[in-house]
Amino acid sequence: MSKTLPSYTSGTAEQPLIGMTIGDMFDATANRYPDNDALIVLHQNIRWSYRELQAEVNRCARALLSIGVKPGDRIGVWSPNRYEWTVSQFATAKVGAILVNINPAYRLHELEYALNQSEARFLISADSFKSSDYRHMIYELAPELKMCAEGQLKCAKLPHLQGVINLDSNKHPGMWSWNEFMLGSEATSQEAVDEVQAQLQFDDAINIQYTSGTTGFPKGATLSHHNILNNGFFVAESMRFTDQDRLVIPVPLYHCFGMVMGNLGCVTHGATMIYPEEGFEPGAVLRAVHQERATALYGVPTMFIAELEHPEFNDMDLSSLRTGIMAGSICPTEVMKQVIEKMHMSEVQIAYGMTETSPVSTQTGADDPIAKRVSTVGRTQPHLESKVIDPATGRIMPRGEIGELCTRGYSVMLKYWNNDKATAETIDEAGWMHTGDLAIMDDEGYIQIVGRIKDMVIRGGENVYPKEVEEYLYTHPAISDVQVTGVPDKKYGEELIAWVKLHPGAEDVTAEALREFCKGKITHFKIPRYFKFVDQFPMTVTGKIQKFKMREISIEELGLKDD
Repeated sequence: MSKTLPSYTSGTAEQPLIGMTIGDMFDATANRYPDNDALIVLHQNIRWSYRELQAEVNRCARALLSIGVKPGDRIGVWSPNRYEWTVSQFATAKVGAILVNINPAYRLHELEYALNQSEARFLISADSFKSSDYRHMIYELAPELKMCAEGQLKCAKLPHLQGVINLDSNKHPGMWSWNEFMLGSEATSQEAVDEVQAQLQFDDAINIQYTSGTTGFPKGATLSHHNILNNGFFVAESMRFTDQDRLVIPVPLYHCFGMVMGNLGCVTHGATMIYPEEGFEPGAVLRAVHQERATALYGVPTMFIAELEHPEFNDMDLSSLRTGIMAGSICPTEVMKQVIEKMHMSEVQIAYGMTETSPVSTQTGADDPIAKRVSTVGRTQPHLESKVIDPATGRIMPRGEIGELCTRGYSVMLKYWNNDKATAETIDEAGWMHTGDLAIMDDEGYIQIVGRIKDMVIRGGENVYPKEVEEYLYTHPAISDVQVTGVPDKKYGEELIAWVKLHPGAEDVTAEALREFCKGKITHFKIPRYFKFVDQFPMTVTGKIQKFKMREISIEELGLKDD
């Protein structure tokens, strides 16, 4: 590989950037494709055309104005995937309120932090989800709610919060029900919404998303209309979306994957958003594709693995599928091959990015060879720039050498909300976002992610990239999924541990057998010293593996705390 080219690329585009607000773009699409299916929510029995969705969004926007919402106000949404989430997303954009996405898995302490850090005035909340009783938690944080009128909250622990909209059909003390809230739309005219909408600028902040930090408090990535509208558009452009596409979205809406790549990708093209369930359930995803003749499907690799292994898989007709995106973590080669062959997703793409970049900064193309789709995260997205630098010096690396990936362009967030210090540490003076990911750029500009700077294991002075070891172990026929991380070691500084999930019926595979499988095939210092057989991995609600938790658990179980 040539060492003369620098590791820098810029993404070219025939289409210019969209210079519109989300509300204006939504209206343009609804007016152009009024009768297209816009939103199908199977678990809520919702099936709306763009005309019908537009009517609901406008009602919600009027209701927001009627309770006193003003441009720049923060409104939290704490809910799994429901139609109200999406209606709120577009209604807040129309009135210029900043939507604060709150992780559905958050508990009391995290909820309190997000509401106070964002200074949210209102909260739209589901009643409960899985093991989380949202209403109980809100009352625990704000017992004053039970004694006050709707929208009149004065709470010691949540000093900025004035009101709560609960998505339960029943009425609860101090909270509006969704239907009750929506009735408030009758007190405000559509002209009032249109007047506010016309004043908004596409560079205005419109969304705060809390990043799931492995240390310290989450940071609120603050994104503009311009950031996320364009990113949704260009992600869907890469997949060749048209108004005839139908996308199944099983990833959480609170995350960029759902609300940007999913919702905004569809809305910029007049395509259909389909939600199979409140949370990820592989059978529901397969049934949604089958019943709705979906053309595209999103997911993280662990979701695709669960779908492929589902007992109903062979009973479903998935032949309508054409494309989709696998993102969120590095995709194993074997999984990608199965998705293409068994799920008919011949044009499936890999997308890479982070919340702070709206989120996608690189993507494979529909015509990219399979080898590129399974070994890289594609090339730089249109209108964006990428470079790979030496983390120690900041200098651009030659092609083919490992360094930190940085991205620049329209997609880079405005800032971390109320956190100038963290913003300055992440976005440099030249506008480059430092990702913390280790990458290699090849001569054609394709980028391979080889791990996190923090995940890299140094064993006896040798740098070991867990992904390389994982890719080899994936080729073992008994292994369904595998994750590798480092643990402390007195002799070598660090050793490797592989957490292994086996295919059903392969439970007799031993650690010794896997070590033998590695011998002579990968360098001796890359062979894991420890193996742990598991049924699942510690994950975030978006399906990202939490390697820091794997490391903590492994250290505890192996008694390595003193090493």
